Amino acid sequence: MDAAPAASARALLAGAGRVLAEAGVASPEHDAGELLAHVLGTDRARLGLHGEVAGDAVAAFERLLARRAAREPLQHLLGRAWFRHVSVGVGPGVFVPRPETELLAGWAVEAAQAIFDAGGRPAVVDLCTGSGVIALSVATEVPQAVVHAVELDPDAHAWAERNLAETPAGARVDLRHGDLGDAFDDLLGRVDVVVSNPPYVPLEAWESVAAEARDHDPHLALFSGDDGLDAIRVIEQRAARLLRPGGVVGVEHADVQGEAAPGLFSASGRWEQVRDHRDLAGRPRFLTARAAGAARTSRVDAATAVG
Repeated sequence: MDAAPAASARALLAGAGRVLAEAGVASPEHDAGELLAHVLGTDRARLGLHGEVAGDAVAAFERLLARRAAREPLQHLLGRAWFRHVSVGVGPGVFVPRPETELLAGWAVEAAQAIFDAGGRPAVVDLCTGSGVIALSVATEVPQAVVHAVELDPDAHAWAERNLAETPAGARVDLRHGDLGDAFDDLLGRVDVVVSNPPYVPLEAWESVAAEARDHDPHLALFSGDDGLDAIRVIEQRAARLLRPGGVVGVEHADVQGEAAPGLFSASGRWEQVRDHRDLAGRPRFLTARAAGAARTSRVDAATAVG
């Protein structure tokens, strides 16, 4: 096969943007820039410093471009996903972290920090940890926290294990392989913060899911019964057993579940201060609630209002 001819970075980006736009990629210019920066070993902001791109690099870029046009996730092609102040390895077998989940992780960080500021050592549980990115974020940003995480899918658990082994913060996370419904029996009534980004897509919504997620994310991390709330029902029950009186829980949900998901918590009678929170696009995104009983500190109460 003949080597690809050299080309300017500007021309490559312009052509790649058109290819990805025609393929239905939501952010064609951004993704083209990330792919070219990856091939050139630089970052997207520095691409303007590159003039001509050598033929072998052009060929590598075109191969990645074809895969992205086929709707393979950008993060799979780059091998990593960036999230708040950390990055994690991702690929086939694990859910790719989404930017909107950073708000939920930020809530968990602030709730854990509030416990520490009040003189405690926060105990945090991440249910359905996937790549481990929320657990890693909390452990990184609140190093005084004792963080626990669980994942059922064997492939996703393996990704979390690798990711948490990469950093000193991750090494402090107690990662377990198991089901969220019976995880952490040794921590019942001793947890300050429960956080979860569970599966929440209704089975009937299959066709509406973006190709990147539908065809590449593990279905165990996406779909959760006919109404998408099966996992959230289990989390409501498990969090009630794990949390101390006054402990807090935060759970991500679909934008169409802004009433249904909090309603599950309100209806059980086990929770106070049930609130829903919107993402940066103004869509309902995650709920928070406080376990009934005397709150440990007023700052823990305030944690449910973050968002």
